[in-house]
Amino acid sequence: MRDLSPSRWLPDFAIGTTVLALAVVENLRDEYAPHEWLLVGLTFAVAAGLARLAPGVALVLVWACCLVQLASGVPVLLVQLSVSVVAFGCARWGREATVVASGLSIPVAALIVLAIEASGVSQLSFTVATLHEFSASAYRFSDRLVVGALIIGLLFLAVPWLTGLALRALARARRSELRQGEAEEDAAKAQRETEQAREIARLRDEQATLATDVHDVVGHSLAVILAQAESGQFLPDDDPDALKRTLATIATSARSSLQDVRRVLSGTPDQVPARSGAFEELLEGVRAGGHDVVVSEVGTPQPLPPELEVVAHRVVQEMLTNAIRHGRRDRPVRVERHWPEGSWDRDLRIEVRNVDQYTSDETQPLHVAHPPGQGLEGMRRRLDAVGGRLDVRRRQEAGEPTFTTTPGCR
Repeated sequence: MRDLSPSRWLPDFAIGTTVLALAVVENLRDEYAPHEWLLVGLTFAVAAGLARLAPGVALVLVWACCLVQLASGVPVLLVQLSVSVVAFGCARWGREATVVASGLSIPVAALIVLAIEASGVSQLSFTVATLHEFSASAYRFSDRLVVGALIIGLLFLAVPWLTGLALRALARARRSELRQGEAEEDAAKAQRETEQAREIARLRDEQATLATDVHDVVGHSLAVILAQAESGQFLPDDDPDALKRTLATIATSARSSLQDVRRVLSGTPDQVPARSGAFEELLEGVRAGGHDVVVSEVGTPQPLPPELEVVAHRVVQEMLTNAIRHGRRDRPVRVERHWPEGSWDRDLRIEVRNVDQYTSDETQPLHVAHPPGQGLEGMRRRLDAVGGRLDVRRRQEAGEPTFTTTPGCR
């Protein structure tokens, strides 16, 4: 939608009105001036008023008026010096075609003037008496004055046109500089947004890792403590030493869990696998809760890389927690570790099997219908971080529904 505010059209209206007023004054100074003079002045006033908003239209009006003026024999008027406004407007605000057309108009106008002067047509003399007399006397003294007058006339076209072209170039350079500044600002803003997005993603990853670590530590410890507490119900009443051992085991598990939680929340790197016998501690904690754990090794056990050792420890911890929660107490939990032979170019596979409390007639992968908890998802994230994978299935073994968790770490 075009801007119709006064600040947009008022300057152009003022210029056009001024040119029209000069045309009226020039027409009134000569009592014998025909009405065509006023029409020429009106046309140039309109052209001057349109020099900024529609420079192409202004150029067409000027040429049309001049051609009609030559054909009708109307002399050149002083008000037509306002053509300099049109020349400036075409070079400053016109489109590329208008700039080229206005630039070509200058030498074309010069050639037309020279041709008319050479032919001796007198209609091109100025109407103001003093200028007319000066022009007539100039012919008597020297033809060089005619050339000088022609040069002066061209100055009213060439100088404004070149000035408009220079301002156009400066404005374009300024716009280019502003756009470059805006582009650099946008690039900096995009960089800041990217860094913020990365920081948010990093914080979310840290939050997810923290939630997984807390879940693994607290979940396993509470499961073991609960199993140990439940096993105390079946202790004989006449064996207080057994009850003391159970309570001592519960206290040890709680103390170890509290230390692990403090370490996780404080941001201390996970050093659990660095403790000697960490894997055996996990197994003994489950056995202390009344669950039988059968461990078998396939291949030769060997030291693990630090990052792989942490992942393997936490994954086994979570698998044993699931076995305590969802497995039957009267069936053993089987833990089997398959060690790769030679270098670490193959997976370390750990399999935990327990008889499920829920019956199932089919051997199928486990699909969780409801939103999953942190357990399985946390194991998958840990394994993905080291290029491993997780396979969770329910299957029938020896006529019993078995829950099998098999992570592979590399």
